Amino acid sequence: MTYPDHGDAYPDGYVQEILGSVRTIAIVGASADPAKPSHQVLQFLIGAGYDVIPVNPRADVTEILGLKVYPSLDSIDRPVDMVDVFRPSRELAGFARQAVAIGAKVLWAQLGIHDDEAASIAEDSGLKVVMDRCPKIELAAHCEGHA
Repeated sequence: MTYPDHGDAYPDGYVQEILGSVRTIAIVGASADPAKPSHQVLQFLIGAGYDVIPVNPRADVTEILGLKVYPSLDSIDRPVDMVDVFRPSRELAGFARQAVAIGAKVLWAQLGIHDDEAASIAEDSGLKVVMDRCPKIELAAHCEGHA
């Protein structure tokens, strides 16, 4: 991990409880490029049975893996349980505000992404927060541990 003290702040049980309770995950920064981690995580989460919503503001990205791409969180036309962010840490507070505004239950920031202000915004509004961890890695590790 880039910042082991950040990602390690979340007990495995807390992380697994979140992943077991959410069904709809918006992936901010989703990419159509199969080489990009956001694409790989999106594909993995689909395979794991989650309802995944790609979010990317680029006008030329309208579909990823057969899924409609939304330009922003507030343009999504259904409830979102978790917002998974693949954007720089400096943008995270803005996405935390948007996650609160759309009624998400969880703000998740990918590996290397951490912002205390974003965590406060989300937690103060009742969202659970995980930063500097990857749901694909967490789910795969959990499956291996129960194989």
